[in-house]
Amino acid sequence: MVVVRTRLGPAIALCAAACGGGELAPGAGDDPGSGTATLAIDGTAYASPRRAGATARSEFDTAFTVHVSAGDQPITTGAVTVTSATGKVSLTFVDDIGWSATAPGYDQVYVLDVVRGGDRLDGARVDGPDIHAIARPAEGAGIDATLPLLVEWRRELPADAAALWFDRSAPTMVPDAGSYTLPGRTLRADKMKSADHALHVLRINAVSPAGAAAGSTWRVAIENTVDVVTPPLPL
Repeated sequence: MVVVRTRLGPAIALCAAACGGGELAPGAGDDPGSGTATLAIDGTAYASPRRAGATARSEFDTAFTVHVSAGDQPITTGAVTVTSATGKVSLTFVDDIGWSATAPGYDQVYVLDVVRGGDRLDGARVDGPDIHAIARPAEGAGIDATLPLLVEWRRELPADAAALWFDRSAPTMVPDAGSYTLPGRTLRADKMKSADHALHVLRINAVSPAGAAAGSTWRVAIENTVDVVTPPLPL
């Protein structure tokens, strides 16, 4: 579970508004919003890079997935929207997926609104993580799969949580400390030939919406990658 904390005080949020950034600009801070507390929400804005080592907001695509339910019943009608500095995106309900949509770019700050009849969630805002860069290992680096691997990433502010993984393996959840050492043999190298792998680093910020049912979460996550190589063993 992601532990939600308050990262930016009222003074910073006030400064963001006073400087013209407003509630949709990075630095605006989180807002749990309001609502009827009758809808259970599990939602994610997930930014994926179009290339390894992406650095610009335009080099990402952000996928929105929101599961809405009342009691044990999924909500398939109504309106689910996500608003960012780029504009408002209306999500569409898709069986086995939930409410979903995709938007180009990464705006960092995303506001979720849900309406179904008299049930609603208004203005749940997450000030997501800034774009991080993986500093170590470097793009194209050779990795000795038998040894522990130090992973380092650069970011301006720590996020609520982070995760690391190779290729399609299960993520390892870690604090967003800017570095983490993966144990040796996390990767399985081939004895006969080299192999290409993608290292993923994901960072997450989240709020528990005040206007939704207990246990609800609205989160913003951003992933970046580098490509590395494992030479054949033995090295």
